[in-house]
Amino acid sequence: MADQARFSDLAMEHMPALYSAALRMTRNPADAEDLVQETFLKAYRAFKSFEEGTNLKAWLYKILTNTFINSYRAAKRRPEKADVEDVEDLYLYRRIGDIESTGSGRSAEDEVFAHFTDTEVKAALESLPEAFRIAVLLADVEGFSYKEIAEITEVPIGTVMSRIHRGRKALQKSLLEFAVTNGLVGSADAGR
Repeated sequence: MADQARFSDLAMEHMPALYSAALRMTRNPADAEDLVQETFLKAYRAFKSFEEGTNLKAWLYKILTNTFINSYRAAKRRPEKADVEDVEDLYLYRRIGDIESTGSGRSAEDEVFAHFTDTEVKAALESLPEAFRIAVLLADVEGFSYKEIAEITEVPIGTVMSRIHRGRKALQKSLLEFAVTNGLVGSADAGR
């Protein structure tokens, strides 16, 4: 009983963040709820093996990510859909708000980003291949270090760095295409 109470005290504060991450991974609220429930069940069962003093959040994300990779990717039970209203704002979109509040001194790049909404950023993120999407989410949205992401995804740190770099480049390309299509930048500016 002490383990159950201890687990609840420590792990439950991470549930909202885990749900947000699960929703971004599964793109479906019902699947995200199932993924978080399965993650907490596995974490509770394995709580005796958790080393006190290590990063509980990273440990939970590792379980979440592995559960997603092993279960949900292989057997998508429902058609893909994303309810962008339920998805937490992305780091880039929050950063755009911070930039707008600073007023003068904005770069041309910041001016362009001021025209993007979270819908475009989320669509660009969701279009990434899964490995890149998970790496970028864990780094830029959840704030994990390269080392923590390597531990969570069980891939070498060099692979994590490569996936984040390639994922960010793909996001940049997608958002640039959106900007050119919507007249936010000229096609000549896109080649720079």
